[in-house]
Amino acid sequence: MSHSAESRSAKTRSSETPAASSAVVAAIAAIRDELCTLHAELVRYELVVWTAGNVSARVPGEDLLVIKPSGVDYGALTPESMVVTDLFGTPVDGGWGNPELTPSSDTAAHAYVYRHMPEVGGVVHTHSSYATAWAVRGEPIPCVLTMMGDEFGGEIPIGPFALIGDDSIGRGIVETLSGSRSPAVLMQNHGPFTIGATARAAVKAAVLCEEVARTVHLSRELGTMIPIENAHIDQLHQRYQNVYGQ
Repeated sequence: MSHSAESRSAKTRSSETPAASSAVVAAIAAIRDELCTLHAELVRYELVVWTAGNVSARVPGEDLLVIKPSGVDYGALTPESMVVTDLFGTPVDGGWGNPELTPSSDTAAHAYVYRHMPEVGGVVHTHSSYATAWAVRGEPIPCVLTMMGDEFGGEIPIGPFALIGDDSIGRGIVETLSGSRSPAVLMQNHGPFTIGATARAAVKAAVLCEEVARTVHLSRELGTMIPIENAHIDQLHQRYQNVYGQ
């Protein structure tokens, strides 16, 4: 579907309110609880300041997402304050409360990712210091750590510059990450966005993205970095994604 056709479809859908079943209402309630907890994780790992940054989650089986409200302090977030929108970023009132709250200014970007990457269940955006510093340089983070091979399967790529307000950022995310093993992209002059099968997985990727951005920066300051061979990166990624953990 073209960008203009998507826009027309969004306008057509904007006045629609889905008839929410009890199962959907329960699923949204659980997601809102989880997102409130996950936003606190962004603060705990010092990935955000003031009201910047956001976590969203797809509602499984529905053309809906849940996301942080715009401009609300992290300490004031509650499950009930999380905003439900359709996959074009239009708020919907299905009886779950707070339809008057405005969703994050990044909602259009998140929604675009969900529309075009059906495997994605969660999206995170932060302005974490070291990862954003790499984004300002327009420079991908090279894969010189085993942790990067594990989680990112190679370098963390740079996405194009895009202004906030429409789905331009989302298009850049999708263009950069489609076909990439990395769950993180550094949007030029903006900051990192991460994706995952779940919102929790996307938050984990955001935490690790900042960690490796800091470590690789420090390593580069100390001298020449030693790259990891591609074959070893493949082995690291396969083991971590398919064998590691419980």
